[in-house]
Amino acid sequence: MRLEKCYYCSSTVYPGHGIQFVRNDCKVFRFCRSKCHKAFQKKRNPRKAPWTKAFRKAHGKELTIDPSLEFEKRRNVPVKYDRELWQNTVKAMQRIGEIRSRRERQFVKNRLKKGKELRKEADIKEVEKNIHLIKSPAARLAQKEKKLVEVIVEDDDEVMEEN
Repeated sequence: MRLEKCYYCSSTVYPGHGIQFVRNDCKVFRFCRSKCHKAFQKKRNPRKAPWTKAFRKAHGKELTIDPSLEFEKRRNVPVKYDRELWQNTVKAMQRIGEIRSRRERQFVKNRLKKGKELRKEADIKEVEKNIHLIKSPAARLAQKEKKLVEVIVEDDDEVMEEN
């Protein structure tokens, strides 16, 4: 069973699904659904359609340069069957899956950290701008009273020092 990639959105096309378009120069285009086929016919750029993998990679939403992604590339080199080689390959695939998921989690954390910082800065600015809504007038009166008491106490201390 051969799983193909959609030419437009890069999702998998399973056997018996999707549309296949062959151009006059024998170039084969496979599409996962009519949405991709119609977008291709309208000559839309996949890097500008937000639901495609090309858009996500171009706008820094997904990892683009990662050696663990190279493992997925198809290799059409025949290899003599060897049970030990297959076992090692399966172990390597599991390990690479773990590494990839860990890197993707870290990538997502780093992306979310930036947004968190921006939201925090925006919240701080909003609080500074609208501080009058947060502080009650009673709190201001209490502060004024404290300042008056401090000023009176300082004046009394100066008067006592002069005597």
